[in-house]
Amino acid sequence: MSTFTEIADRVWVSARPWYDVNVTVVAGERGLVVVDTHACLAAGAALRDDVVSLASSLAPGTAVVATVLTHAHHDHVLGTPALRATWGDDLPVHAHEGCLAELTAWSADPGPAPENTSAEGWRTTQDDVDALVLPDHVFSSAGFVDLGDRLVELLHPGRGHTSGDLVAVVPDADVVVAGDLVESAGPPALGPDSFPLEWPLTLDVVLPLLRPSTVVVPGHGTPVDRDFVETQRGALGVLAETVRDLASRGVSVEDAVAHEGWTSTDAGLTLPWEPADLADAVRRVYEHLPRSQKRLPLL
Repeated sequence: MSTFTEIADRVWVSARPWYDVNVTVVAGERGLVVVDTHACLAAGAALRDDVVSLASSLAPGTAVVATVLTHAHHDHVLGTPALRATWGDDLPVHAHEGCLAELTAWSADPGPAPENTSAEGWRTTQDDVDALVLPDHVFSSAGFVDLGDRLVELLHPGRGHTSGDLVAVVPDADVVVAGDLVESAGPPALGPDSFPLEWPLTLDVVLPLLRPSTVVVPGHGTPVDRDFVETQRGALGVLAETVRDLASRGVSVEDAVAHEGWTSTDAGLTLPWEPADLADAVRRVYEHLPRSQKRLPLL
């Protein structure tokens, strides 16, 4: 059973082994906020049990008063019904409006369920998708959860891993929960719904929130610091500018995907991705580049 580790004053993180996904809990006078809820109903129930154990170690009557979803991917959202089953059907679910739009579209047309199976035998099924709880407290730029003696500030710094990423900031604890905008278990995942051209600029909005002492909770992997985020921003920036350069020289999308220089750049920075993992990112950059920055493919 996963347990929570306190990383700052009344801020705990649980690294769930399935998907190596992080769940963060923040406590205040009014109760607890749970950030992200895992990948299926069974995983959510196990998470709920761990949160109940954590709450029992705090003041009597401590309850979860809100949840926050960092973005719309299934491994971060599908456990919410288990939390509502314990703390009420009106338990608020906070998210960015882009996250709500993506989840609404996904619930209408979910496609095949992910194949990943946990060590416990859990896997995401259609029943899990059918039980999806859509966010009911959404914002466009910024929001917050009031815990009485502290605020959890919610910020949409821009598009990156998805269209609806948020970061949750606990200013008095010097903690920033970054979701999958930052990953330390591996390089940031550049999927078919990512925005690699904008992602570096999005992290440019996040970086001023971070001090050298700030604890940054990534979506996957161990907590990191400002230097780590800055390095990851640099790699994303080099990737985006490399693809922009290829497009401006008339290299076709497929030739750019097969580009032989993905392991290094003229700047001497080695990119952390395997070439096979960059196909979606390259195609997304070509889609998002303005016409003026693309030439016709070379013959």
